[in-house]
Amino acid sequence: MASKRNKRPERGISLRAFAPNAVTALALCVGLSGVRFAYMENWVLAAGAVVLAGILDALDGRVARLLNAESRFGAELDSLSDVIAFGVTPALILFFWSLQNMPQFGWVISLTLAVGCALRLARFNAQIDDDDQPHKSAGFLTGIPAPVGAGLAMLPLYLWMITDLELFRHYSIVGPWIVVNAFLLISNTATYSWSSLRLRKNIRLEALMLFALMGVALITSPWVTLAAISVAYIALIPFSIRSYAKVKRQRELDAN
Repeated sequence: MASKRNKRPERGISLRAFAPNAVTALALCVGLSGVRFAYMENWVLAAGAVVLAGILDALDGRVARLLNAESRFGAELDSLSDVIAFGVTPALILFFWSLQNMPQFGWVISLTLAVGCALRLARFNAQIDDDDQPHKSAGFLTGIPAPVGAGLAMLPLYLWMITDLELFRHYSIVGPWIVVNAFLLISNTATYSWSSLRLRKNIRLEALMLFALMGVALITSPWVTLAAISVAYIALIPFSIRSYAKVKRQRELDAN
């Protein structure tokens, strides 16, 4: 009984878990700052805020695994941050930039991106303890991740900043593109994750050099690079579907 009385309940989060959660909170603040920049019509900083939030979002999970500080609190905070930074923020940016000029349905279409992101993350949280996840067990994702959805949704904005053509800003282009991305977020499409990608030993140095050059390109020509990455990711989706279909067929054969 004495040991139970002397055992103090844990309060708050551990010091070890502070770092990854701080990165997540920073990603939330940086992403949401994009709304302020959009309100000021500073589209470069608005898009840059979302991109930087995506980089921070990629870091927080790795910091948590490095420190062995993964927790349910961190997972919930990460989901809330993602909804705001990659759902609400790009929806508002694209509304201020383009869809506010659309008759009647501009706001509704903007909301589809925020709702799609929220539904995706709600599904993820609901299945977080579910062992029966065929895509995850095979190293694939279900639908496109929230940061990717935000980045892809802003592809017309990247193209507009590259070319200065008002065509890419027109709601007839932006509206349908947002809806497509919203449905990709909540779809059951199998998409590549880092664990599903395998590099052959003889090209790993080349891949490392390509990754480094991509980082330099993001600094020197960010919008061209982001547009190219977006197009490349879209082009990879059919290949990811085909790759998962092969894995699924092999599993069915092994089961029989």
